[in-house]
Amino acid sequence: MTILYDVAVLGAGAAGLMAAATAQQGGTSVIVLDHAPEAGRKILISGGGRCNFTHLDTRPENYLSQNRHFARSALARYTPRDFLALVEKHRIAWHEKAAGQLFCDESARQIVAMLLAEAAGCTLRLNTRIHDVTRGEDFRIETDGGVLAARSVVLATGGLSIPKLGASDLSLRLAKRFGLRIAPTAPALVPLVLDSPLPELAGVSLNIAARMGKTSFQDGMVFTHRGLSGPAILQISSYCAEGESPLLNLMPGVDALTALREVKRERPRAEPAALLAALPQRLARAVAAECLADAPKDLANMPDRRLAMLAERVGRWRPVLAGTEGYAKAEVMRGGIDTRDLSSQTMEARNVPGLFAIGEAVDVTGWLGGYNFQWAWASGHVAGKALAARAR
Repeated sequence: MTILYDVAVLGAGAAGLMAAATAQQGGTSVIVLDHAPEAGRKILISGGGRCNFTHLDTRPENYLSQNRHFARSALARYTPRDFLALVEKHRIAWHEKAAGQLFCDESARQIVAMLLAEAAGCTLRLNTRIHDVTRGEDFRIETDGGVLAARSVVLATGGLSIPKLGASDLSLRLAKRFGLRIAPTAPALVPLVLDSPLPELAGVSLNIAARMGKTSFQDGMVFTHRGLSGPAILQISSYCAEGESPLLNLMPGVDALTALREVKRERPRAEPAALLAALPQRLARAVAAECLADAPKDLANMPDRRLAMLAERVGRWRPVLAGTEGYAKAEVMRGGIDTRDLSSQTMEARNVPGLFAIGEAVDVTGWLGGYNFQWAWASGHVAGKALAARAR
């Protein structure tokens, strides 16, 4: 005999557990299925093991999507303060690491334990692979542990990022099977790979401004053995289409040419490398070797055109990229289930009653700093509310 549930949630991650808990507390019978051996695996590794669980200043503008307004409803109906209230209800100590970014004082495991406690009335099946989902009068879900049925199904298996944790395209494949469109996917919040790596600079870090079009971020950058990483790079990577490179200012907050002219005026007898004293030493040497190898021996004889060339190099560096580090190092996936096919109020598919999609699987991608978790909580919550209302 096939067991019939009100709701089957595919995926025991952040969004899935939130949807399951909310739906079950609204009076529905819920089963959560996941092929992983434990729930919330991505939560567990986030924030260095302390989980950057939200950002207090979350706004729709902090997200990328083909429809930038889609996330507005869910984010307004379940806010960072709402999730923080849940954290405090479970007596989880937290701190604000940077402006608006909230972390657990102790461990990300506390967030997973909190979500499992909230979803305690649900049936949880881990180590369970989903082979197929079809729809007749109800949804039929075939797993390696047998067949079950549900009146509603929630696609919450996440995206393609961090495959070592078991990331899969299951939600995307099932969405396509049910006729939903898929916005082009790509790694996001991901380190960049230089076409000509600079391993001699590996570990050098500095504050930069990174820009793509009208979007810019000022934060840290670090050179790696293969390319560039750090918060500013991860942020801007989400805005770089294949073949594009961001514009990097290695001296943010100052006019590079004006600053170099000032050094020349104040230290005319200094060697050309003195122009780059504001940069980390190893980086300054590398830039000097590239741009000043045949320069005059002192600044007094340095022509303004050379200063202008150097200012362009440090103030408007557009690195030549070979690509990104891919899904293996990406924090999230960009793109996903097309929001045109979902209700922003409920996360239900417009043309497939009972089918819902939430979290990273949907074409809503947040900035670095807790925004993606807040989308998981918000989308899971509104879906859970809608599922409870649908079952009544």
